[in-house]
Amino acid sequence: MRLKPEQITVALQKGLAPVYFISGDEPLQLGETADAIRAAARSAGYDLREVLVADAGFSWNELTESADSLSIFADKKIIDLRLPSGTPGTEGAKTLVAYCERMPEDTLLLITAAKMASSSLKTQWFQALDKAGCVIQVWPLEGQDLLRWLQQRMQRRGLQAETEGIKILASRIEGNLLAAAQEIEKLYVLYGKGRLSNQQILDVVADSSRFDVFKLMDSVLAARVDRILKILSGLQAEGVAAPVVLWALTREARVLIRIKQALAQGQNRAQVFKNNQIWDKRQQLVSDALNRLSDNNLNNILTLSAKADRQIKGQQQGEPWETLLAVCLMFASV
Repeated sequence: MRLKPEQITVALQKGLAPVYFISGDEPLQLGETADAIRAAARSAGYDLREVLVADAGFSWNELTESADSLSIFADKKIIDLRLPSGTPGTEGAKTLVAYCERMPEDTLLLITAAKMASSSLKTQWFQALDKAGCVIQVWPLEGQDLLRWLQQRMQRRGLQAETEGIKILASRIEGNLLAAAQEIEKLYVLYGKGRLSNQQILDVVADSSRFDVFKLMDSVLAARVDRILKILSGLQAEGVAAPVVLWALTREARVLIRIKQALAQGQNRAQVFKNNQIWDKRQQLVSDALNRLSDNNLNNILTLSAKADRQIKGQQQGEPWETLLAVCLMFASV
């Protein structure tokens, strides 16, 4: 069954599916959708949770063993499977199909994945997940969808604004929902519940974080270590949320992987750049990074990014900003 992110709350109220598959490259919607499923599962008595990350060193036997194992501490279990690459590969595809054919009782499988290629929608593993449970694809919000999301988000905080004020907010955050959520929280803290004037929104909402993050991306592609250190420390000092930086880094890595795969298939370079929205001023930066970074380098970047994600969420010890620096330096081949 296919659902949109905004439909998940109503769907969960009707009951839990045995399998949920969430994919996309918009981190806030993806994360909040997964959080809603985990919360509903906990309320239904799924007290045990096992996290599996299908990175380069992952064995798909771990999923099979987790599904077959019984716990003496809890009757119901969540298997929280992360797919950083967006696809399970040959072995993973077989394992997921087998899981759907023989789903264990009192076990909920939650899979969160990067954005998938359209070709994956026709694969046997995806169709098995679709038939067994719920599939939620997360897309970046634009236009009226973005304005509607901002309005609803503000209303949840007891904030109201004129249409022009919401448009101001949309123009400042440039579609970055993580930044938008932060700015709305800032407005709530400063003004409390009630109606906001356009001037209040103009005075408070910053327009620098997303652009500074993109400056960081240009620096990692250009392998400019001095700029990387300066911008990253500046972002941290300004209070930019670590997930915003992580989102930008993982998005850049996945774009490079997609481009490499397309070029390896013999596709036209100019068309591949166009398909991935690599415009003239960034083409040389991206070309330099493609020449410098191997497939293995990019996979290692995603693996290290998964570590930063766990640290940000408090699931692994360590300082996430140090790991983010390590990811940036790996991009720069340092």
